[in-house]
Amino acid sequence: MSYSVGEVARLSGVTVRTLHHYDEVGLLVPSRRTRAGYRSYSDGDLDRLRRILFYRELGFGLDEIAGILADGDAKDHLRRQQHALLGRIERLRRMLAAVERELEASDMGVNLTQEEKFELFGDFDPDDYAEEAEQRWGGTDAYKQSQERMKSYTKQDWARFMESQQAIGTALAEAFTDGVAPDSERAMDLAEQHRAHITKWCYDCTYEIHRGLGEMYVSDERFTATYDEIAPGLAVFVRDAIIANANRAGA
Repeated sequence: MSYSVGEVARLSGVTVRTLHHYDEVGLLVPSRRTRAGYRSYSDGDLDRLRRILFYRELGFGLDEIAGILADGDAKDHLRRQQHALLGRIERLRRMLAAVERELEASDMGVNLTQEEKFELFGDFDPDDYAEEAEQRWGGTDAYKQSQERMKSYTKQDWARFMESQQAIGTALAEAFTDGVAPDSERAMDLAEQHRAHITKWCYDCTYEIHRGLGEMYVSDERFTATYDEIAPGLAVFVRDAIIANANRAGA
């Protein structure tokens, strides 16, 4: 069987633009071209696409996926996928248990401890950055506002905060890997969602503050690593989208 790029997009739910990008970077190159030069995908190509989408769902960057797919045969990949899924199931099980405990506490009107909040952050410990954050922004209204808001958050609040944050991060990464320009409507709209997320959950994030955050994502290697682990170059893309969005708003 052979499939056109449109048929592959329909079957997989991946956009045509994303398939073009995967071809351009060598991650999913169609087995053949038609006489007219159009991409033509084989059953084997669709098998590879399913593996790519599986690893993307687990949060791997495109370069990482290329390395994984280059190492091992189909059976090896099935074993890896099985191992990855078992790990995700265990993580989801722990998250479910945490949410259930939080619901019990919420029903009883109990405020959750800082230790309980940390369960939602995995290996990330906010205390590692608390002192530095106070030194940088302790005298600002934004810092005081964020401290006042967050100290009253329940675990359910933190779960919603992280869910929203992850959704925006995923959307930005997809825009980047789709090859859209940071000053495109799609990228700027996502940057605006990012700013609105901060304003809703943390503090009133003006366009000026947002610009500063964008620059920090690139200048501070810790923030850069967080974004670039998803896709190399993502931190710069997010910074540029933030700047473009601020310019669009005339700020």
